Order: sequence, then structure tokens, then C-alpha cells
Amino acid sequence: MLNDLLDRNRDWSTSRQAQDPGYFARLAALQAPEFFWIGCSDSRVPANVVAGLKPGEVFVHRNVANVVHSSDMNLLSALEFAVEALHVREIIVCGHYGCGGVRAATEDLPHGLADHWLEPIRRLARAYAVDLGRERDIEARRDRLAEFNVVEGVRRVAETPILQRAWARGSRIRVHGLIYGLKDGLLRDLDCTIGPGHFQDAQPSREVAT
Repeated sequence: MLNDLLDRNRDWSTSRQAQDPGYFARLAALQAPEFFWIGCSDSRVPANVVAGLKPGEVFVHRNVANVVHSSDMNLLSALEFAVEALHVREIIVCGHYGCGGVRAATEDLPHGLADHWLEPIRRLARAYAVDLGRERDIEARRDRLAEFNVVEGVRRVAETPILQRAWARGSRIRVHGLIYGLKDGLLRDLDCTIGPGHFQDAQPSREVAT
């Protein structure tokens, strides 16, 4: 399987160079993405593919269920680099419907270390129990919880000292919350954008994938 992967890489490299001889030279010379993407590790949700972006246009951090932990040094380091060195203009927290991490957080089953990682989602489920109870079935409740998780992630990113410092010096960076539908390939804006000088008390869209 590894040899197959390397063969595919060589085919891709050859094809790219044939189509655009200067492609790799431009990428190697400069990294200047406008977007920083915080997404789920799910293999079906690659950031540049679902957003229709090319390599070099989006700086990416991914973890199980796109959770924003205030103590996650990996995420915070990537966020700081994106803001301070790459000068990104838009930060996106993106979840997806049918998320396995959200499902695991709602199951009464052991999931090893993932149970510790997913604790913030369980807290959200308890906090929004009434709202979630209005949904028609367990899958709809999980999809709604995935939306709440994105909104919470946007708030947590906005509260970091990294963003607070950037806004204090006049940066116009905005933080957005999106959710991706595996069944239709569409990104949905959850209308919870936070920009400099304000913290919206926005709620996620009531639309849930069918």
C-alpha cells in the first residue's frame, strides 16, 4: 500500500508540473494563506478539498471532533503562527454532520483517551439538554450538538490571548463557524462570526441535515 501511495504521489507531481511548470517553485517560495482552518480529523472532510481551495491557500489544524481546548498547545501554537507569522485574515472552526467524535461523546461506552478529549462536548450536551431534546431522533440531536460544538469553538478561539492581542493592535481577523454535510458536500454558515471589538451571543442555525 505504501508503494501505491508513492506511485500516486509521483503521478500527481508529474501531472502538476506538466500543467504548470512553476507550480512547486511558487509554493516553495512563499506560504501566504488567507484562512486558518480548525477542523475534524475525519478523512472525509479535508479542508482545502471541501472549501475548493488550492494548496497554499489554507493553513490547517485538525483534531477529533474539532474541539477547541484552551490547554491544547498544538492548536494554540498553530493559531499563534497563523495569526502572528502568516497574518491570516479569516479563522474557520468547521465541524460536520455525522461526526464520529460527537457520537462517541453521547454514547455510554468506553472510548479510551478519546473520552477525556471529548469531555467538552459532553458538557455542551448537558448544558443544551432542553434544546437537544426537541430534535426528532438521536441522529438529529447529535447533528445539533455538532453545531453547538462549532459555536463553542468559535467563542473559545475568540477568547484566547492570541486573538485578544491581535484585535487590540487593530487586526481585522474574524472567526467563523461552519458545518459540513457529508450527505450533500455543502458547507453551512452557523452565523456565529466574531470579529474585533465584539463577542456575539449567537446561536447556531436550527437547520439540521435530514
